[in-house]
Amino acid sequence: MFSPQTFGFLTELSQNNDRDWFKQNQPRYEALVRGPALQFIEAMQGPVLALSPRFTAVAKKVGGSLMRPQRDSRFSHNKAPYKTNVGIQFRHFQGKDVHAPGFYIHLANDECFIAAGIWHPESKSLNAIRQCIDENPNGYQKTIQGLNKAGFNMEGDQLIRPPRGFSQDHPLFDELKRKDFIAIKPISQKQACQTDFVEYCQKELQHTTSLMAYLCFALELDY
Repeated sequence: MFSPQTFGFLTELSQNNDRDWFKQNQPRYEALVRGPALQFIEAMQGPVLALSPRFTAVAKKVGGSLMRPQRDSRFSHNKAPYKTNVGIQFRHFQGKDVHAPGFYIHLANDECFIAAGIWHPESKSLNAIRQCIDENPNGYQKTIQGLNKAGFNMEGDQLIRPPRGFSQDHPLFDELKRKDFIAIKPISQKQACQTDFVEYCQKELQHTTSLMAYLCFALELDY
């Protein structure tokens, strides 16, 4: 599905990131990037269902699991119109956007990784997760230990000070400061281009199911 030519196109795009170039090379984008991505998503439908029947793998050009190539540069100093990565999110069926719990695949020349969790949740959801960690610390700690053993690390933005309602002396102070709850495992371009990449992703994402179940419990979502 994915190939060295996928990453080659992303390199060219980073060097020619403008609408005219992209329009002229859109057939190559379809053949080398979007086409393989949609094939991968379709192949992941069964594995994602096996991880949890509440998460979806939707192979659509727009409105599915594949994130759009256009950047939202309205509030950014970087006005380049296109992303130079492939982003794929298998999100919870009750989630409306990228801020929902989901499994995630990121392919780019500077880094590739697989991930699971929730990115930039709205304040109500973030408070619910923190409250759940406070009330159910053992389950959360066991989940983190399992992730670390499998080669995943919790990453994302954090507060500098304690969140409102929690003390700096809290035993899980560092976890409560999180604004993102994302477990990430780096992979190589070579792994992404292997013929067994679907099976590899299913196997690795299996290690994240306890985190996803915990987050869904905190947010009162089915898992």
